Amino acid sequence: MDKITVKVMSCSCKMADITEEGVSLVEDLYKRRQPLPSMDAIYFIQPTKENVTVFLSDMAGRSPLYKKAYVFFSSSISKDLVSLIKADSRVLPRIGALREMNLEYFAIDSQGFVTDNERALEELFGDNAESHNSNACLNTMATHIATVLASLREFPFVRYRAAKSCLDASTMTTLRDLVPTKLAASVWNCLTKYKSTIPHFPQTETCDLLILDRSVDQIAPVIHEWTYDAMIHDLLIMEGNKYVYECPSKPGAAPEKKEVLLEDHDPVWLELRHAHIADNKAAQIHHNLRDGELSTRDLQKMVQALPQYSDQIDKLSLHVEVRSFINQSP
Repeated sequence: MDKITVKVMSCSCKMADITEEGVSLVEDLYKRRQPLPSMDAIYFIQPTKENVTVFLSDMAGRSPLYKKAYVFFSSSISKDLVSLIKADSRVLPRIGALREMNLEYFAIDSQGFVTDNERALEELFGDNAESHNSNACLNTMATHIATVLASLREFPFVRYRAAKSCLDASTMTTLRDLVPTKLAASVWNCLTKYKSTIPHFPQTETCDLLILDRSVDQIAPVIHEWTYDAMIHDLLIMEGNKYVYECPSKPGAAPEKKEVLLEDHDPVWLELRHAHIADNKAAQIHHNLRDGELSTRDLQKMVQALPQYSDQIDKLSLHVEVRSFINQSP
């Protein structure tokens, strides 16, 4: 895998999920790898010239790295790159599959995803935004969004907010005014290709895709959300979805550091993440613990919610710790 597809997989599954499917080793495309000529390899990579060149180098010559290569691209591959692969007669017999997977988005939970364009705000709306960088950013975002719709087998009506200057001849159109329009056009171009390339893809519209920019709602970024999820990301130092906290260890010893992943595998996180911070059960339990009023019913609820008690009690203590930190914050 390459840098992007590693992130796609990391958001979607764990290493244990991969090994359960019979994969014995996961490696970086751009790191030096040990030849395994008796084993097949699966390539899950972006369809870029650099990636295709490395793949062809792996499988060419008298001693290829692997017995057979099964290649899956994270988005649509260009005709030029397909021709480049076809032109290498040494590699073609060693290819077991060559397919487009259309998986180029990053799932943050079961109902949300991001396109992970860290510099999008600067490249699209910055004072020094250039047309070339802006178009490249929009095309990348459009590809990622389109792969979501390909995965869902949805062909949407693409609706967007047109720039005011498009409707008023007296107003000059700027690059940033056209961001929704250009993004909508780029997404639509990707989707129309899917109609003829993806089996069983809808041929008529099935849903709506609404594209807006921040000018529609300028106040939203400064309004604070009061959900447990929002408060955690606002008040704690998080590395993606990982939180490191200290908990008491043996008397006289230094506190023990623990790492916790706040994700769908944590049932306590699933239960609390969208709850209002004042209403979540962790807050209630912490309040009862502090006042010495933990009832039998509270204990029963805790045990019922934690079928794998030894593992989940650590998760519960994390959320109590987080709640305590939030209470102390201004």
